[in-house]
Amino acid sequence: MPKNYTTVAGDTWDIVSYKTLGNEMYKNAILEVNLASRETVVFPAGVSLTIPDIEPEVSEDLPPWKRGIGIE
Repeated sequence: MPKNYTTVAGDTWDIVSYKTLGNEMYKNAILEVNLASRETVVFPAGVSLTIPDIEPEVSEDLPPWKRGIGIE
């Protein structure tokens, strides 16, 4: 279920992504569900943004125990 985030003065798309999802690489996914704010570069305080549910990407280069794969 998507969440909401209320901006703090000075937030940018990558900062919002890092604060809410733990990684700035998700900024485009957040922007896509908040098209009304797409031209904003630096947010003022109080803008409500929808934060989509994101499945974290797991690198195939990681060993199985770091990818959440159990040994059977």
